[in-house]
Amino acid sequence: MKTQIPTPDAYQEIREAMRDLCGRFDSAYWQKVDTDRGYPEAFVDALTEAGWLAALIPNEYGGSGLGLAEASVIMEEINFSGGNAGSCHGQMYNMGTLLRHGSPEQKKQYLPGIASGKLRLQTMAVTEPTTGTDTTQLKTTAVKKGDRYVVNGQKVWISRIQHSDLMILLARTTPLAEVKKKSEGMSIFIVDLHQAIGQGMTVRPIQNMVNHETNEVFFDNLEIPAENLIGTEGQGFKYILDGLNAERTLIAAECIGDAYWFVERARRYASERVVFNRPIGQNQGVQFPIADAYIETEAANLMRFKACSLFDAGKPCGGEANMAKYLAAKASWEAANTCLQTHGGFGFAHEYDVERKFRETRLYQVAPISTNLIYSYVAEHLLGLPRSF
Repeated sequence: MKTQIPTPDAYQEIREAMRDLCGRFDSAYWQKVDTDRGYPEAFVDALTEAGWLAALIPNEYGGSGLGLAEASVIMEEINFSGGNAGSCHGQMYNMGTLLRHGSPEQKKQYLPGIASGKLRLQTMAVTEPTTGTDTTQLKTTAVKKGDRYVVNGQKVWISRIQHSDLMILLARTTPLAEVKKKSEGMSIFIVDLHQAIGQGMTVRPIQNMVNHETNEVFFDNLEIPAENLIGTEGQGFKYILDGLNAERTLIAAECIGDAYWFVERARRYASERVVFNRPIGQNQGVQFPIADAYIETEAANLMRFKACSLFDAGKPCGGEANMAKYLAAKASWEAANTCLQTHGGFGFAHEYDVERKFRETRLYQVAPISTNLIYSYVAEHLLGLPRSF
């Protein structure tokens, strides 16, 4: 049966409900959060209470049981409203590893609390300072000793720890020299942060160009109960990859929301700003880049929904998810540049909010997967070229 790709306007009820909620948090709210380097607690609480962050959790665990397409619309609308879904998107997709690979007991223990917001699972610890995206070379180890795993190592760029109760951790349980394939021997654990921080786990915040709370994490003989192992020992890398398609598609949706925001702000300013006795948007040098940004965003939007439709149908979608993330991040960054250029000097002014969104959307050229790795994926898996690394 052919996969049916939904039209972008197929989720109007969700869009209207999200715009009603997000409308309570205007530019002044997000500017203050950014200036204070704070966390949008009121916004995240409102999203949680309305059930939007539990979209992908099945009904039996207290979630909404929606598909990735619906979840992506939620993320898109947050960013289109001028907000920043990066403050809370982990709560939506980090639980995917637990949902797909956790034991029935683990699901019953954690998923209802995650769905209700009583438990925040906002953070995932994979990246390390010495290995970066070469995940199979990670150095953090988890050695089983009786009914415990003892963890030692270091992680970097681990976000939202200060606003989370639980963390997903990837660590090597079998030394690299002892496995047949370098992707084997890594395992996934769920970490109770209240028990871990100060008890073998140390967190050091990293100041960065955008208000995105992220950290270095150090493990020094951290003990994790053996029952916190998710799935089968040694299969953690496969489990992580399994969840990346959802993450990349949702990030693509956020970028699309950003891109539409930039296009709308540029269109509005170009229509209203009068120089030399005419709106600047009457000049082709101004209007053509805005039109180009809109065209690129529309194209990325279609790839996003193609990835969603394949994911929700249970079909392979690695290529589509990667291409959606690439196209959307590219579209949002080009739209950001166009919007800033259209505003001229005012684009740098805090009150216009362009510079904040400009900084926020730049992140997605780098994370959660860099543009070059997407090129490599497409070259190898879709075009059949030799593996480049």
